[in-house]
Amino acid sequence: MKPWMMRPILLTLLAAGQAHAQSLPPSVTQEARSLPGLSQSGEIIIDRAGIPHIYAANARDGFFLQGYAVARDRLWQIDLWRKRGLGRLAASFGPSYVEQDRAARLLLYRGDMAAEWKAYPSDAKDWTEGFVAGINAYIAETERGQQKLPIEFVATGTRPERWQADDVVRIRSNALASNLTSEVARARALCGGDVKLEPLRRRLEPATDVKIPKGLDPCSIPQKVLDTFTLGTSDVKFDGKVLVMARRDHESQEGSNNWVIGPERSATGRPILANDPHRAQSIPNLRYLSHIDTPELKLAGAGEPALPGISFGHNGEIAWALTIFAIDQQDLVVNDSKVALKTVRETIEIKGQASQEVVLKFSADGPILYEDPATQASFALRTTWSQPGGSAYFNAAWAFKAKSWDEFLVARNHWGAPPLNLLYADKKGEIGWAPGGFVPTRKAGDGLLPVPAGDDYSWTGLLDPKLMPVQHNPKEGFIATANEMNVPAGYPHFLALEWADPSRATRIHEVIRSKPKFGLTDAMALQNDVTSPFARRTVALLKDLKGRSPAEVSALSLLAGWDGTMGADSAAAALFEIWVGRFVGESAVKHVVPEAARATFGRPPAISVIPVLEAGSLLGANPAQKRGEILLESLGLAWAEAERLMGADARQWRWGSLHVADFRPALPIPGRDAERRVGPFPIGGSGTSPNATSWTGDYKFASGPSVRLVMDVGAWDNSVVINNPGQSGDPASPHYRDLFPLWASGRYVPFVWTRARVLQEAEHVIKIAPGQ
Repeated sequence: MKPWMMRPILLTLLAAGQAHAQSLPPSVTQEARSLPGLSQSGEIIIDRAGIPHIYAANARDGFFLQGYAVARDRLWQIDLWRKRGLGRLAASFGPSYVEQDRAARLLLYRGDMAAEWKAYPSDAKDWTEGFVAGINAYIAETERGQQKLPIEFVATGTRPERWQADDVVRIRSNALASNLTSEVARARALCGGDVKLEPLRRRLEPATDVKIPKGLDPCSIPQKVLDTFTLGTSDVKFDGKVLVMARRDHESQEGSNNWVIGPERSATGRPILANDPHRAQSIPNLRYLSHIDTPELKLAGAGEPALPGISFGHNGEIAWALTIFAIDQQDLVVNDSKVALKTVRETIEIKGQASQEVVLKFSADGPILYEDPATQASFALRTTWSQPGGSAYFNAAWAFKAKSWDEFLVARNHWGAPPLNLLYADKKGEIGWAPGGFVPTRKAGDGLLPVPAGDDYSWTGLLDPKLMPVQHNPKEGFIATANEMNVPAGYPHFLALEWADPSRATRIHEVIRSKPKFGLTDAMALQNDVTSPFARRTVALLKDLKGRSPAEVSALSLLAGWDGTMGADSAAAALFEIWVGRFVGESAVKHVVPEAARATFGRPPAISVIPVLEAGSLLGANPAQKRGEILLESLGLAWAEAERLMGADARQWRWGSLHVADFRPALPIPGRDAERRVGPFPIGGSGTSPNATSWTGDYKFASGPSVRLVMDVGAWDNSVVINNPGQSGDPASPHYRDLFPLWASGRYVPFVWTRARVLQEAEHVIKIAPGQ
């Protein structure tokens, strides 16, 4: 363990878990509070990384104090999450957001709430009521002037709203379900296009011939069909004084890694479980680290700030980790004018104006996303999240008390959304893989395209979760997932056809297999690994090519012999990312797709293009010649772009000069933005390396590891973690940006478990008594 990770604070203790014999030394600050809603006294010990370690007399109090701690650090973030999800932005921000609120309300869970809560553990509602009571307790303190409101509320002239337990589970629009956007993109590409060209546009696994559903005209899918869905699911961003929505790219490179090492391969003799979910980056981060310790329930891990408990981590007996498992959980259903629609009228409160009534429409399949005035057709979203138990990440609650593999499978069997690869390890040395998520059973079709309404393409139910594949204590001694197609050969049930490129999984497997024993430091290094097998594979296609221009010759020379390491200081990595990210797809479309079909075909991602170039079957009579033309043309264009961006001297090029992490809050506040900015910092990696760091159109870092967690299973105090850029959303807090330089340079902080170690890491203690 690094020396800086072991900085002790001298404390005098009676014993772990007992009261202090003496007061804490001056280096640890203390405060005392009383809060109505807490049944017995508890405390929050905040460590030097800003992680709250919560000690309470019972589980409900534990979640109460967690809600209080989250509100203390992230009140603006979670209040905005709730307002966005429930369709309450206009009440705070005015009339410009009525349509956004309407879109969000279309996507709420609208089923029976008794059935919804019944889908979760029997204690889950009580836990959630405790959690939101803790949030509300902090809000009450701001109303009494005992706590300062975050500066965003002051800048916008808004106030946080009080929470109810139902708010937490009714919001479904954060579920990361798929593949609605892919269906629409595919239908529009096939309008006037050739279905045989689909492998170039989007790779399918296993390779599948796309078949247009009977009765569907791909040209009937209008361009605007997803506008409401995008409005209702995207994060909130601010542009000056105008609230705008961030668009989601259906080819997003977000992804995640996890792996579990069995005791026979582990350098510790115990399982090691590692997880680094990759998501769009923001300030503050979308995840929050916490530790709850009560007599009946103990948890430590990372969770969604607006949900009680954790999404992944451990409970002292077992540990679990997650990555997205690409179950197809959505369909776009095309209704003709004869399909009956149900109308719901709702009132939207508007700041500064009278309330406004909006109309929401639903068919038997789900909410109506768009009505085409020209054809009278309507388009419905059929999705698994409309089922009870479909609240995103909330079914992690089933794992909170699990103590064994069999009990963990019960948790997996309840998992709804998002669909996940769940990895498992326990103190006894057992490891396992158990993917979970609602799987729709389709009467016909494969979910690749929109379907006509009616019985022919209906869903007949959900797959029995006990029929999902599992792997338990494999002979190889480890399991790893990275969103790749990992369904066992011969598995009889349809799950999905659209998976992530396998490069991250390939690299993770090759590194683990290269080490007879795999330790905690190996796990940290692998989470920060920037080697891309996809880059090695792509560059191999250049081996026998001869440049036709100085730019092509120079580009071939720079990439010759390059090993695919996407380091921040690499010139080859900079050229490669410009090439595959901007130009190879465009050149492939130009040479392969008929001109009349290009407008709707789009620019395919390189992870689809390269396999097509390798195979050659779509490249005409002389595949080698066509491949060479595409590669050289795009490479020459990339070289010219690199010169424009980084100068004529390629010796000075650096991937990190373009690929920069630079976090700025979504809400600009004049005079305060400099202190709220985090970065810039050069970042290595790419979407196809284990350290998966994708980028925006200007090459700036956009998504990557939201949290890195490495757990020493059974010796929990040895576990390490890093959040980014800090635990707090308050720029005045020391924990607003303190983790960023550690995260950016591949370092970690302790994620301790026993009370003795928590006290060693303590920075601030809040003692909380019940109040009136």
